[in-house]
Amino acid sequence: MTAPTRVHTFTDDALADHDAVELARLIRTGELSAAEAEAAAVARMRQVAPALRALAYEAYDAPRRADGDGGLLHGVPTVLKDNTHLRGMPTNHGSDAIRALPAKRDGRYTEQFLSAGVTVLGKSRMPEFGFNASTEFRSAPPTPNPWNTGHSVGASSGGSAALVAAGAVPIAHANDGGGSIRIPAAAAGLVGLKPSRGRHIAGDTTRTLPIDIISEGVVTRTVRDTATFHAALERSWRNPALPPLGLVEGPARRRLRVAMIVESVTDAVVDTQTKAAIERTATLLEEQGHSVEPISIPVDARFGDDFVRYWSMLAFLAGNLGRLTIDPSLDASLLDGLTNGLRRRFTSGGWRATPAALLRLRGATAAYASVFDHHDVILCPVVAGVTPPLGELSPTVPFDELIERLLRHVAFTPLQNVSGAPAISLPMALSEEGLPIGVQLSAAYGDERTLLELAYALEEQSPWPRIQDRIQDQPTG
Repeated sequence: MTAPTRVHTFTDDALADHDAVELARLIRTGELSAAEAEAAAVARMRQVAPALRALAYEAYDAPRRADGDGGLLHGVPTVLKDNTHLRGMPTNHGSDAIRALPAKRDGRYTEQFLSAGVTVLGKSRMPEFGFNASTEFRSAPPTPNPWNTGHSVGASSGGSAALVAAGAVPIAHANDGGGSIRIPAAAAGLVGLKPSRGRHIAGDTTRTLPIDIISEGVVTRTVRDTATFHAALERSWRNPALPPLGLVEGPARRRLRVAMIVESVTDAVVDTQTKAAIERTATLLEEQGHSVEPISIPVDARFGDDFVRYWSMLAFLAGNLGRLTIDPSLDASLLDGLTNGLRRRFTSGGWRATPAALLRLRGATAAYASVFDHHDVILCPVVAGVTPPLGELSPTVPFDELIERLLRHVAFTPLQNVSGAPAISLPMALSEEGLPIGVQLSAAYGDERTLLELAYALEEQSPWPRIQDRIQDQPTG
């Protein structure tokens, strides 16, 4: 077995170590052509393919380019996650059980995503239906973490996170139904904003959900890339029910009231390195002039169990109705152990408690919102510990053990999915093993601006660890 290694592609080519905003500027001014950026990205993606296996579908010979020269990120190479329809590319939702034909049309969200001006070079890998917190599979090799290929890159947007962290593309599509932007961002040392529910056009999957928990977004290496992407999409379509976001370009001067939470919705124990990262971030925030106050988690003690019931119901619907709602090629006999375990959990009696669980989950929105009567931001972990070794969260692990491991790990992110509020993962530290540790900031519904302004300030105050730098040169938790 090959020893775990770091994998990155940063070199002196057309992409260099530019973020998406700088690449777009170079293309706009003619200092670099979109074709040169595209070719460099293809070369980098081919370079990391054997180690990272991050693509579900390659479109190097037939990329989807933006129409015209509009869009704040015109010409910037990227990938789309494998649960979003793009005309001419298949959508297999990370599952062996689906053998989809190329999509005949773009998904509901895809047009808005493309309005940023990006060039799509393929589809990124994800675990089956996005149910897992690691990009691992029933029978195929996993997508590992570029920082250490023996560890998980998180999920479900793990393929996107691996490619951005390794420098193959500067920005990549991600979406989040329980932490699927923030968890891979934390694992891979990236910025991952889950926007407010309704901030963008909803993807196709959300039409069938009893509670809409999915938000669309990206993973990036800089705050300004994330801010610019969301500003670009707002130019295409803006939800009139939400305050406009606009282009957030730096920190604000406001002094904020920060609530710090280190207890989880699943009673998981937060490891010492993650606690240290939270405490260090709290200190940095206080140095900026903000006040930080520890508080208790603001939801019903049954929240974790209720979310698992909803999760199980979604697996049941995917397995039992997926040929109608997902893809007609779906073969339920090929579903992985996690999906099947969740289905069994639902059919063996979990369905009886589901109506009450859904009612309590809807009630969590008001409980979460009440925090912001006295605070502006919540500071907490993204997950309960450093990203685990590959295999620990594999769908081949017996279900009862796997679900317990997942509940111990995915202990903070689902609350914002249920409430619809925005949250951002920031790479605030490295573990003793040189793996990134993400810290989560969340705000009131519709207040992404505060999160981006605060993220700018933290990025300026304590620059993110870089995969291309030596471990000993990095800040640690």
